[in-house]
Amino acid sequence: MNNETKEHRMAFGQPKIEYKSNAQIRKMREAGLVLAEALDTVVDAARIGTTTAELDALFEGVLERHGATSNFKGYYGFPATICASVNDQVVHGFPSDYVLADGDVLKIDGGAIIDGWHSDSARTILVGTPDPADQRLSDVTEQAMWRGIAALANARFVGAIGEAIDDYVSSVEGEPLGILEDYVGHGIGTEMHQAPDVLNYRSGDRGARVKPGMCLAIEPMLVRGGIETRTLDDDWTVVTTDGSRASQWEHSVAVHLGGIWVLSAHDGGAAGLAPFGITPAPLQD
Repeated sequence: MNNETKEHRMAFGQPKIEYKSNAQIRKMREAGLVLAEALDTVVDAARIGTTTAELDALFEGVLERHGATSNFKGYYGFPATICASVNDQVVHGFPSDYVLADGDVLKIDGGAIIDGWHSDSARTILVGTPDPADQRLSDVTEQAMWRGIAALANARFVGAIGEAIDDYVSSVEGEPLGILEDYVGHGIGTEMHQAPDVLNYRSGDRGARVKPGMCLAIEPMLVRGGIETRTLDDDWTVVTTDGSRASQWEHSVAVHLGGIWVLSAHDGGAAGLAPFGITPAPLQD
């Protein structure tokens, strides 16, 4: 989501946050599980010689099999069910006849809707034998996502997510990695992009207060070079200005009275949160 996009405004410019009931969060979990399966299918198929259009068709097939619909296809005219962004393409890349090659860094961002409730998740796939620097980039980005999710478990304000991500990325030894600031996480529910914005960096703004019923898509995007980006002539594909490679990882997460629940992870976030001493809290039927 572009940080400049401000939707769901009430009077006086205040963001309107949609808080979900437990039943609605369970419905979002259904969408999240379908999405996780669709992403698994794409990850398994993303090999040297496969086209990104073929991956899009596989993803769409999983959604159709479960009676889900895509929240990407047709969104402001977007032509596909996934964003497939390769190498210096950060986000919003179109699936095409591009043939995956050894060493490619592929970002797959997708979503699913069940009964009007949305999920959103992204993964970075390293094709063939990765460059060690690209492996590090993806690993740090994924870990940054989990740091942000873990911070949400005890956060009073949404800004704590970005602080945790920024602190971690800044502490990693070796070549510095850049955190994109123009594209951020977001609320999610009856629409894919809702208030509040979820920054991936320290900003001095503590953000919205965390309350039960809040559902957020947490999605850090890191680059090996500078954080400046530009949009290609298709008006969608975002690339790094200096040609450096990028990584994106994302999960949809719910806050409820019992804790947090990673809606788009098969295990609810158990493995990713365990290193931080946090146990996800699934809602019981």
